[in-house]
Amino acid sequence: MPNNLGTPERPLRVAIIGSGPSGFYAADSLYKSDLTISVSMFERLPTPYGLVRFGVAPDHSKIKNVIKVYEKTAAHDQFFYYGNVEIGVDLTVHQLRKYFDALVFANGAETDRKLGIHGSELKGNHTATEFVAWYNGHPDFQENVFDLSCETAVIIGQGNVALDVARILTKTIDELKETDITQNALDVLSKSKVKTVHVVGRRGPAQAAFTPVELREFGELANCDPIVRKEDMELSYPSQIELEDPKNAPKKKNCSILEDFAQREEPKKNKRFVLHFKKSPAAIYGIDDENKVGKIYLEKNVLVGEPNHQKSKGTGEKEELKCGIIFRSIGYRGVPITGLPFQEQAGIIPNTEGRVSDSEQIYPGLYTVGWIKRGPSGIIGTNKPDSEETIKHLLDDLKELNPCKNPDNKMLEELLKENNVRYVNFEEWKKIDDEEIKRGQPKGKPREKFVHVKDMLDFLD
Repeated sequence: MPNNLGTPERPLRVAIIGSGPSGFYAADSLYKSDLTISVSMFERLPTPYGLVRFGVAPDHSKIKNVIKVYEKTAAHDQFFYYGNVEIGVDLTVHQLRKYFDALVFANGAETDRKLGIHGSELKGNHTATEFVAWYNGHPDFQENVFDLSCETAVIIGQGNVALDVARILTKTIDELKETDITQNALDVLSKSKVKTVHVVGRRGPAQAAFTPVELREFGELANCDPIVRKEDMELSYPSQIELEDPKNAPKKKNCSILEDFAQREEPKKNKRFVLHFKKSPAAIYGIDDENKVGKIYLEKNVLVGEPNHQKSKGTGEKEELKCGIIFRSIGYRGVPITGLPFQEQAGIIPNTEGRVSDSEQIYPGLYTVGWIKRGPSGIIGTNKPDSEETIKHLLDDLKELNPCKNPDNKMLEELLKENNVRYVNFEEWKKIDDEEIKRGQPKGKPREKFVHVKDMLDFLD
């Protein structure tokens, strides 16, 4: 018997798990349909916006303007926000299905890939995402300690996150103090002794994953010179062919900027940003008998394969780089949620164009968007078409969905209260937002973030 979901008499009820860009684009896509739809968004932290709040670099404030778009979505009269609610802990997937007709998982990629080399366990070897989350005020990372008393840092990976970390380490405090970086991070960075930051990539300049805008900034820093070896800009024939492909236009721009860096005079500023190409981390060793990073061995690579399919291959030749701290920025991966299938190798929820499925079956009423759907790729805007694809399939499946037993948010809220879950609604988030902006004003900052969940809840209560 066909259901009447999506009608004024029985609105389609969708739960979105995760409040980052992909979650908000999914909500927006649902509201753009001709149906009557109620969206409830669940977020583990009290604060929404995911990587826009905790991943975008504090000195790139314009990127955060996209939040205004998400606020318009949240203003819909059938939008309900439940912050400080962790799915799999405070509510199970099974419980959610009693209150919603469809679930959309937008919970991102919360952990990092491992280096898997000798010495990975030494102190001073961190993930780039820990450092980014720390200086951006993510509550999970405020107790982390980063020892910046050394002169040399090494970053493994050549994406935009690697460049963000390098930029924060090489900028002056004057360049950072009027951003929304946390006060604690500013205090630690003001005592930093780091003078040289090496950024290491396993392939060549033509394959580096950073974007021209991010790269160009290193030529304009107040107290840091970019360093690129001229030999590294002698590109192989397959790499030259790659750069002529119109879809590789950004990488061609990268090479033009790198060429400019390579031609510059001797560095005169106090700090150095050094790019290494065709090198992979081989082993990390401590200083004497200390359990702390002291040096890293890099293996030189050659590129093999056809244009656009070149891979790095180790030559066996190694070089030593003394350093006191290492950050790895080699990709994110999702974490499993109880009650859902999980693809361990890729670190995603297995799916077919957003419909949750594995090799044996499709899971009706379960969908996924964003990095937990496709893996960690693209920029914020990439999530929009990705979410639209999933929501199109959800709406196509409307007649096959099983209507939930309890189509009522009040019943859901009673369950949360029974479980002693102090959820934060969107109006309460706006109070936190206003207070952060107010706290930033005396310092000339756009905001001074709350960095502990307890402080947020104490402020609200």
